[in-house]
Amino acid sequence: MADPKGFMTTPRQLPIRRPVDVRIRDWKEVYEPQPFEDLQKQAGRCMDCGIPFCHQECPLGNLIPEWNDLIWRGDTTEAIARLHATNNFPEFTGRLCPAPCETACVLAIDGDAVTIKQVELRTIEEAFGAGKVVPLPPNRLSGKTIAVVGSGPAGLAAAQQLTRAGHTVAVYERAEKIGGLMRYGIPEFKMEKSILDRRLRQMEEEGTRFRPGVDVGGEITGHQLRSRYDVVILAVGATQWRDLPIPGRDLYGIYQAMEYLPWGNKQALGEIEEPEIDVAGKDVVILGGGDTGADCLGTAIRQGAASVTQLEIMPRPTSERPSAQPWPMYPMIYRVSSAHEELDNRIFAVNTEKFLGDGDGNVRALQLVETRIVNGKFEPVPETEREIPADVVFLAMGFTGPEKSSLLAQLEVELDERGNIKRDENYQTSTDAVFVCGDAGRGQSLIVWAIAEGRSAAAAVDKYLTGHTQLPAPIEPTARPLMV
Repeated sequence: MADPKGFMTTPRQLPIRRPVDVRIRDWKEVYEPQPFEDLQKQAGRCMDCGIPFCHQECPLGNLIPEWNDLIWRGDTTEAIARLHATNNFPEFTGRLCPAPCETACVLAIDGDAVTIKQVELRTIEEAFGAGKVVPLPPNRLSGKTIAVVGSGPAGLAAAQQLTRAGHTVAVYERAEKIGGLMRYGIPEFKMEKSILDRRLRQMEEEGTRFRPGVDVGGEITGHQLRSRYDVVILAVGATQWRDLPIPGRDLYGIYQAMEYLPWGNKQALGEIEEPEIDVAGKDVVILGGGDTGADCLGTAIRQGAASVTQLEIMPRPTSERPSAQPWPMYPMIYRVSSAHEELDNRIFAVNTEKFLGDGDGNVRALQLVETRIVNGKFEPVPETEREIPADVVFLAMGFTGPEKSSLLAQLEVELDERGNIKRDENYQTSTDAVFVCGDAGRGQSLIVWAIAEGRSAAAAVDKYLTGHTQLPAPIEPTARPLMV
């Protein structure tokens, strides 16, 4: 156990965010460095409770009480060993995961949870800073070859595990650089891409081969891929975005969020001078109140938008845990992201009825109506129609599953009733030697679930190829979180 009285004597404290008027002038991450001594005090708040629900709620099975205790004691070497034992990429989850572990913390029953996510992040950052994150190449090669299609967190986790098991792994990515949505969907102010690149260097030194800029299904067909490799793993994500087919959808100036965010990242990194979609001086409206909408908000602020309004069809959540979502479930409460600190102009309980044009084919406004939930359905509130101006609109309403690409047809994989790639208890699709992991198989989910699925699929593939495996498999394909 860490400090026996830490949870009583030390209040919860997160790192300080840089001043808003400073951080919106650049694309760097928003947090200021936290003194290690302060982090140790936060780790010391862990009770080491008899049944660690934080561990239960984490899909990776992170050994949270163990590395909390180690950080409190200052043993960073053993702390990173315990963290890496269950998580390939804690520097990603420490920045991007919504931390269901914290809402399941026993302290959160009637108080403030341990800052688990921050302890995790600083543990890996201390390790990188001290040169303790080194390549772990296999002692010998198996002679088996594996193609991973998709380089998001699920694909990278599967690739690293299988490379370390001795297999020859090539990761294919259609974009020009490896990283999937972590590179082109996550803004620089949430995770600087140097964080991703340093991990990719480790993987390359271990033996993983990267093949960016390859359209699998086009340049190389699914049949060719199967003939070249012993196993194919599909980690293509759930990138089929949800659209809004209402009057005016074809007006110029209406984009999907994922048509916009990559340009913001390229602009932030100096890869381009003029992004194709630039909202400087424009009135912006974002449809969707989730993380992707907040990413669009922060990007638009940094580009110098004249105004940004974010719309959400659901009513404003309460600040307290709803009775229908008791501890340790992940509660749907009112949250303020770093982007909302910079500009919070959210409008809840409204629906967009139509996009209005300016007569020249450009969007100029949205017609909204207030909504209410009646018998589980959204209904418009009479006489509440209004317009709000919009030069640019971003649709950030989530994703409906993997793209129904030519690759899926070529591999002859079946889809389930939700439109995801169907798999059995071993992550194998309906086609022999073709496996699937991450959002492509389970639907849109969290980064921590993607990494857990990648690790589990790797164990299944290793066993398929060799008859046995020592790789850990944290979850079953049908596993579902306690969170809603």
